[in-house]
Amino acid sequence: MLKSTVGALLAEKAKLHPNHEAVVYPELGLRLTYEQFDQQCRNVAKGLMKLGLEKGENIAVWATNKPEWLTCQFATGKMGAVLVTVNTNYRTAELEYLLKQSESTTIILMETFRDASYIEMLYEIVPELNKSEPGQLNSERLPFLKNVIVLGENRYPGTFSWDDILKMGESVSEELLDQRMNSLDSDDVINMQYTSGTTGFPKGVMLTHSNIVNNAYNIANCMKLEREDRLCIPVPFFHCFGCVLGTLACVSVGATMVPIQEFSPKKVLQAVQDEKCTGLHGVPTMFIAELNDPEFNQYDLSSLRTGIMAGSNCPIEVMKAVIEKMGASEITIAYGQTESSPVITQTRTDDPIELRVESVGKALPQVEVKIVEPGTSNEVPRGTQGELCTRGYHVMKGYYNNPEATQDAIDEDGWLHTGDLAVMDENGYCKITGRLKDMIIRGGENIYPREIEEFLYTHPKVLDVQVVGVPDSVYGEEVSAWIILKEGQQSSVDEIKDYCKGKISRHKIPKYIDFTEAYPMTASGKIQKYRLREQAIENVKLMNESIL
Repeated sequence: MLKSTVGALLAEKAKLHPNHEAVVYPELGLRLTYEQFDQQCRNVAKGLMKLGLEKGENIAVWATNKPEWLTCQFATGKMGAVLVTVNTNYRTAELEYLLKQSESTTIILMETFRDASYIEMLYEIVPELNKSEPGQLNSERLPFLKNVIVLGENRYPGTFSWDDILKMGESVSEELLDQRMNSLDSDDVINMQYTSGTTGFPKGVMLTHSNIVNNAYNIANCMKLEREDRLCIPVPFFHCFGCVLGTLACVSVGATMVPIQEFSPKKVLQAVQDEKCTGLHGVPTMFIAELNDPEFNQYDLSSLRTGIMAGSNCPIEVMKAVIEKMGASEITIAYGQTESSPVITQTRTDDPIELRVESVGKALPQVEVKIVEPGTSNEVPRGTQGELCTRGYHVMKGYYNNPEATQDAIDEDGWLHTGDLAVMDENGYCKITGRLKDMIIRGGENIYPREIEEFLYTHPKVLDVQVVGVPDSVYGEEVSAWIILKEGQQSSVDEIKDYCKGKISRHKIPKYIDFTEAYPMTASGKIQKYRLREQAIENVKLMNESIL
């Protein structure tokens, strides 16, 4: 077990390998060695201290994978403020909820993202900003919020610029920062992430230095990430995938981070080629987009070896293509959730291909996993489906200001109940079979969407598929499939149903099939099945009305 804090971890690597490349932003022509990056993070940490921020105060960061985001991650890790990550897709109501619930005293934000003005949204929530002095905000709706720091060239009323923070840091001594760093404990909360909130309001997951430093280090070891590796990180930093499996895993072994500010398949393929990346992270939809890029064959990806595919179910066919066509022969699959820092299980680079495509691996070192009868703590025999529970250093400290929800998630013996259905084999390898709440019960038969999805992926015309349950007056629920076809392909409901006949049980054949071009997604690349379910219910209603 590492007892290090996030900030001390970076300092240690800067001391060991000062001239080794830490960060490369190919799009910006930015290159920093470990020594340079560490010093930059120290400067920002001192600036935040000058602003008056204390250990344990909450700082929200609302931006894409910009260099400043990365610097903030390690700067807060040095001066002890808690980094509250904000989803880039948030709009005013969600932002207001997060800032209020997290009691953030400071927000660091970029000016705009795609078609949204973050600045305008913030002024809408805190109109008092227009007439306040920087650092002196008094907001009726957000009483804790005092400081607004804008990333960009423009000046806005009541706000600091990023340059202001850097300048402020010059008046704080290195000794003062060292004192602050030495006062931090590895069990202090340092990172807070809000769960997607597909049911109810999002909850702030409190993660400690120890949670994420140890998780990152074990993840790196499982994927055989070493100092000489160069990892392309196109997944968002605001999600654990970006800031734990990505940036922190790199720093834990002194590897080079190659972040992509905003995902595009071309930017990823270009970065892997130009920077000779040996590792690549992504959710399945990202890998699908890269593999299907019209110019895919023109890129030299021969440097690729390892990486992680995670974030949602990893289709077997996609995994095979990543290994065979992209050359990532040692790519791993990781499974977990924000509440577990986030990784619980991971496949290993030397696992046979069958295990790497059909399971989510086995528990990380020093992590316990058991499968229990849903709603109980009773362990089920190997090979039997149940709810996956986990215990160890990686389990969150709890939900911020929400002891009831914490108690619901973590039992009195310290086991985190994930809400995921899984089967564990004799060797401890787990297969995720669905979400407790996603399970479809049709006429008393339990149907797991994952099983049908994996089968439909084998259809030569199918690019991606998601299966949900819709209410039915006769059977209670029926199966509905949403299919994205490969480019240039056409299919029909009858063709898909005929493909299923004789291959999967009749009750598992989707009654409803819809073809679509895209799925509703969260900003972290997770498919919002509840929205697909809502749309499917609407479609069934319209279909029934037209019959009448």
